[in-house]
This record gives sequence, C-alpha cells and structure tokens, in this order.
Amino acid sequence: MRLEAAARMDVFRKLWAARKLIVVVFIPLFLLPLPLIHPTSEACCAYVLMVTAVYWVSEAVPLGAAALVPAFLYPLFGVLKSSEVAAEYCKDTTLLLMGVICLAASIEKWNLHKRIALRMVMIAGAKPGMLVLGFMCCTVFLSMWLSNTSTTAMVMPIAEAVLQQLICTGLADGHTDSETVEAPEDDSAASEKEEDNLDKNQLELLYHNNSSVCFKQELTTLSECCKGNGVEATSNLTYIRHTNGLLPQVAIEFPNVKRIKARRDSQYPTKRDHMICKCLSLSITYAATIGGLITITGTSTNLIFAEQFNNRYPDAKVINFGTWFIFSFPIAIIMLVLTWLWLHFLFLGCNFRETCSWSKKRKTRREMLSEKRIHEEYAKLGPISYPEVVTGVFFILMTLLWFTREPGFVPGWTSLFEKKGYRTDATVSVLLGFLLFLIPARRPFSSSSSSSCRNTEAESDPMAPMITWKDFQKLMPWEIVILVGGGYALAAGCKVSGLSVWIGRQLEPMSGLPPWAVTLLACLLVSAVTEFASNPATLTVFLPILSALSETLRINPLHTLIPSTMCVSFGVMLPVGNPPNAIVFSYGHVKISDMVKAGFGVNLIGVVVVMLAISTWGVPLFNLNEFPGWAVARNVTGGL
Repeated sequence: MRLEAAARMDVFRKLWAARKLIVVVFIPLFLLPLPLIHPTSEACCAYVLMVTAVYWVSEAVPLGAAALVPAFLYPLFGVLKSSEVAAEYCKDTTLLLMGVICLAASIEKWNLHKRIALRMVMIAGAKPGMLVLGFMCCTVFLSMWLSNTSTTAMVMPIAEAVLQQLICTGLADGHTDSETVEAPEDDSAASEKEEDNLDKNQLELLYHNNSSVCFKQELTTLSECCKGNGVEATSNLTYIRHTNGLLPQVAIEFPNVKRIKARRDSQYPTKRDHMICKCLSLSITYAATIGGLITITGTSTNLIFAEQFNNRYPDAKVINFGTWFIFSFPIAIIMLVLTWLWLHFLFLGCNFRETCSWSKKRKTRREMLSEKRIHEEYAKLGPISYPEVVTGVFFILMTLLWFTREPGFVPGWTSLFEKKGYRTDATVSVLLGFLLFLIPARRPFSSSSSSSCRNTEAESDPMAPMITWKDFQKLMPWEIVILVGGGYALAAGCKVSGLSVWIGRQLEPMSGLPPWAVTLLACLLVSAVTEFASNPATLTVFLPILSALSETLRINPLHTLIPSTMCVSFGVMLPVGNPPNAIVFSYGHVKISDMVKAGFGVNLIGVVVVMLAISTWGVPLFNLNEFPGWAVARNVTGGL
C-alpha cells in the first residue's frame, strides 16, 4: 500500500511539474470542436479568443508569447489575412511608449528620480504619518511618468534605508536603556559607531549585462547588518520574473524565508516600529498604482484602452492626454488622501497630532537620526547637474505639449498646421525622445574639470549624448509592446468576424439595468479577476465585451470602459496581483494577511471614488448622458 501511495504521489508531482505544458497542449485540443462543428467566422474568432485568454490567465506561456497566438491562428482559420494581423502589432501607442521610455531612461541614468524622491521626503519630515505621506506623494508623482514596477523598485530602497535607520536606532535605544547612565560620553561614541554601521544598510539597483543586446534590471539587496547592536540579517538571492507595467521585465530579489522570519520575530524593537514598517511599505505600492491612473502613459492598461477605443471608434475625438488627466487627477488626489487615512488608521492609529506634527519639540531621537540619514543621502547626490537640468526641461516640455495639443476649451498648437489629425501625443513623445540621443550630456563650452556631469562615459567623450541606444534598450518593454499588439489583433478579429455583435445580442437581457449599475458590475468583475490574472490581459479580454454591451444597451461606451480600465489596476490584495506588490512583499515587512486586509480597503476606496467620478465630473467632460453619434455609427456598421 505504501509503495502504491508513493507511486501515486510521484505521478501527481510529475503532472504538477508539467501542468503548464498540459495546459498549452490540451486547451486548444479541448476547444477545437467549436470551430469544427460551427465553421463560422464568429466561432473561429471565439476559439482564438478563448485559447489566448486561457494562456494569459494561466500564464502557461509568457504573456508576450501568448499574444502571438492570433498572429498565426487568425490566418489559419480565415478570420484575418496575415498582413492585416501584422499591422495590428504596431500602432500609434507603440511610438508614444518609445518616446516615454527615452525620457524615463534619461531620468534613471542621471538620478533625477532619486533627487525628487529625497527632496519630497525631506519636506515631509520624519514623523511617521508625514513620512508615509511624503513617500506616497513622491511615488505618485514618479509613477505618473514611469511604470508602476520601475517606480516601486526605485523608491523602496530609499524607504528601506530609512526603515533600517528607524529599526537600528530603536535597538540602540533599548540597549542603552539597559546600561547605567554614569558615562554620557559613551553614549555619544556609541551613537557615532552606530551611524557608521548604518551606512552599510544600503539597497542598490545593479544593472547587469546579460548579453550584447539584452539587458536585465536586477534589484539586489546587500547584506543588512547592525553589528553595533548585535543584529545581523543576510539574504540569499532568488529572482522572479513578472511583467505588468510600461517598463521592463524586472528581476526581483526575494529574501529567503529565514531572513523574513527573523525580521518579523526579533528585529523590530517594538510592535509600533513593525507597524510603521508595514504602513510605509504598503503605502509605496498603493501610491504607485494611484499614480499610474493619472496619465494616459502611466501604465500599460491605460494605453491598451486608448488604442482599442480609438480603433473601435475612430470618429470619437474625446480621449487624449488632457481629457484623461482632467478626469483622473481628482480621482488620484481623493484616493491618495483616503488611502493614507486608511493605512494610518490600520497601522498607526488615530493619533494624528503625534504622528503628523512638524514641530521640532515633538521629534524623538530616532526621528532626528532618520532625518539626518535622509539629508546625508541627498547630500551624496551633490549639486544638480547639467544633464538633470536638461532632463527636467524635457520632462516639463513634453507635458506642456501634450496638454496644449488639443485642450478642448481653446485651440491647441495643432491648429497652426493646415492639415488636421496628423499630429498626436506620439509625435511629441518621439520628437523629444529622439533629441535626447543628440544633445550632449556635457555643458557646451565647459572644460572637463569644471563639468558637473557625473558619468564616466560623458567624461571620456565630450560629445556623448544624454542617452544611448543601450540605455533605451535596457528599459524598453518589448514584451508589453507585443502583448498590447496581441490585444489589438484580438479586437480587430472580433470586429471583422462579427463576434462582438453576437456577444452584444446575448447581453440584451441586461437592458433593464440603469447605466450606473452596469458600470458598477463591470468594475467589481474586473477588479476581482485582476487579483489573480495579469492587468493587461484582463483588460484586453474585457474591453471588446464591454464595448459590445454598451452599444447593445445604448449606453455611452465611455461610461463603462473608463471605470473598468481604472479598476483593473486595483489588484492590490495579493503579492501576485502586480509586480509592485511582489517587490514590497519581498522586503519581509508585511505578511499576506496584511496585504489582504489593507488591499481590500484600498480596492473598495478605488471603486467608490471611480464610480463617484464617472457620475459627477465625468458626465459633462465626456457628455455621458446621451448615446453619442460616433457610437451609433459604429453600431450600425457592426450590425450590417
């Protein structure tokens, strides 16, 4: 009996190890009767859609590889020609993304993001409540322009250095309290020794060259130790790969279990210190998600929505950088404040006077040392350099040109051209990104000794540009580009085959529901699914269905599509929900139960605020009270 049980368990282990291969092989075979029994365009398109969706949700193959399924199945089943499918994989948003990546590469190369983050934290101060709010504000700002994953990977090392200062200072306080107070000079010596040791608690972002073409970003945690306090914590390097944002596939280091357990059980001086660590860690991942909502380029799901919407409704000239910002910025501000209050209540309590005071008289020794550590980190950056100034100018210029292209209430700069409709946000993005490859990183007419440029490449070559092709290639998320292209291909197949019209007809029984109820159901559905599936994959599957539903119910499609696009980013309850969650969880300050408890509140806040926005200021902004003419034309064409 034991031998049989062992053999059975061995078979189960082998099957579990081969589960991805089983899904890849058997799902297409299991669904194959659908196009064979019903050889219609709708059935063939549904088959391709279901196979791709299962591959995406199960992640049996990489997301980018799964996005290539329509490229060969659509021509094989006669849904779309191969040339037509290929055209869907490179759109206007691809060029928009490339220009943004050029600016992001310059920001990271010259450490402008670190200067912004440290400056905002210095303004906020070291009181726990204000420290959390300061980190949230700088994370939101960076996440508006960079990917959520990249922003979290940038800000967390800075936050971890502050937290380690807090922890080690607390241990020192406990150590000195147990000694006599006859030698005050020993305390000062111990404090100096402690500060020297704390300089070793550093988290660095190291970039390793994998090959002559491809680069991989690795977040490496150096050994963290407080030898003066008798505490040591080391980590073995393990990595995961996960992609769910604009920027690159990030190799994320996960500390080993022993380190996490030791930190949770013994490293925190008090329970309050542990709560501060939890609050600050979770606030960064939530702030990155909130910041990604603000701009159309903030996260890949926003780009997917914009491109699919413009492809499906080409006559609807309502979604651009300006209108999206006007709608989403108040949402982000309200969510930022409510999320901060929720985390403060959950982990720090309700004594805001104690945790948010700017008065120096109320600061403890540990808070003073934490502020000192932040100022030291900022001082290491030195004076602002010429490349940082150029990057900041390009950053502001790109934003202004996006806003003023077609603001709506006044004529934009595109009205200066005779031909209309030729210039988009991608035009601005690619132009400024191209200039970064040309502008020298060294100040013109300056000697090498007086140059403020702190880069060896720029020092050796006086004409070295702001960014190189390697800098761009290191950050360019080609997998996301293919993933977005796969979504466009699926949407094009649904449109040509008539599958979207068929789905809309099946949803006609919902015509009795009011628009707000349909939108609420859609938001709850996508926010639940995205906890376990990739955000881009979830949105790509749901957008054609929700568009067909809106047309059938004669609801303005924006009434359901915009809230669903925003709610798909609220996968914040589990470490697998998105890469920022995984990065924060890897530091070992929070448990899954903490993420579920805090994330549920943030998810609820997000859905409520988005529903409030679409029902109030979204109505006049997008004219949501009537079924628009561009949707009527699309509905009639699809029906024919």
